[in-house]
Amino acid sequence: MENKVRHVLGISGGKDSAALAIYVKDKYPQLDIEYYFCDTGKELEETYTVIKNLEVYLGKSIVVLKAAEDSHIESFDHFIKFKGKFLPSTFNRWCTKNLKLDPFEKWIGNDLVVSYVGIRGDEDREGYISTKSTVQSVFPFRKNIWSEDVIAKVLKNDNIKFLTSQYIENIESSKLDRALEIVSEPLSIKFSQSDKLNALLGINTPVFNNAVFNFLKTTKYPLSKAENFPLIDNDDVKVLDDIFDILRSSGVGIPKYYEKIEFEINGQKGEYARSRSGCFFCFYQQKIEWVWLYEQHPELFTQAMEYEKDGYTWIQDEPLRALIKPERIEKIKLEYIKRTAAKGKPKSKNLIDILGDSENEGCAACFI
Repeated sequence: MENKVRHVLGISGGKDSAALAIYVKDKYPQLDIEYYFCDTGKELEETYTVIKNLEVYLGKSIVVLKAAEDSHIESFDHFIKFKGKFLPSTFNRWCTKNLKLDPFEKWIGNDLVVSYVGIRGDEDREGYISTKSTVQSVFPFRKNIWSEDVIAKVLKNDNIKFLTSQYIENIESSKLDRALEIVSEPLSIKFSQSDKLNALLGINTPVFNNAVFNFLKTTKYPLSKAENFPLIDNDDVKVLDDIFDILRSSGVGIPKYYEKIEFEINGQKGEYARSRSGCFFCFYQQKIEWVWLYEQHPELFTQAMEYEKDGYTWIQDEPLRALIKPERIEKIKLEYIKRTAAKGKPKSKNLIDILGDSENEGCAACFI
């Protein structure tokens, strides 16, 4: 049993992780995926609705992980009490570690784990990569499904001989010469790792994935213990519109906080929504999102204000009580209308593009 590999997928309550759970279940039913959700106790109600809808579609329970399980108060309140009311921020994201990472790593223990991460093909980021050697992240929505650390090892110059043998054995003869030309060229200032990766993926993605999988068998990565891995044949690239299509067609639906709501200020019209899942007081929110929270969920905004004590604020240099002054709200909305108008018509027809965030599913997206 010690060589058993667990396949896990974290649900944040946001669009991408929900769509990934649906996508993997439908395309790779042979994978025994364990789904989990780290509950901070400070989520919007719509998040829990997504969790329930997903459980129905997936046909299995989503494991709920909570930090400070023995505490008589919610996880966030438990930790802030011992932090001396010090609020988390972009400079000190203790909430991510205490409420997300620690419960996750406690749950998996020392098991070998493949973690499926919902970073899309139209995003340029890596996301959280666990420091535990027993955890390996893969990215089914991208053309390159492998993490940066794996790619660095596979494409290092010392590995050219191995890659050459893989391509000679597996690629069709019409593409062999070009593939070997790319494989044999060492990495340099003029030929970066990214250049080489994209060139090989462009020739034949499944052949490249097969080479990576065979390389992993020579390492201590979790997939070295797997006899096969169905994502080797993955050649999909899923972008924002695809995510919304998956959610709609499955019946799981799109989280309500992504739905745009119209507003009018000084005769000018705009639309706002939330761009992320996660805690309702997430410090990554834009100011227009704080206004959205104040106007759509005033009781939650009041709770967020109550945490701002002893000089600590969610927004640097601006307490929430100042943000909700009528003249300040007016200014935020007008600046937001101006900014979105300057960007022109969004390329995607969907919901959250107006916020200018490519992903931003809050702290949950930092580690799953």
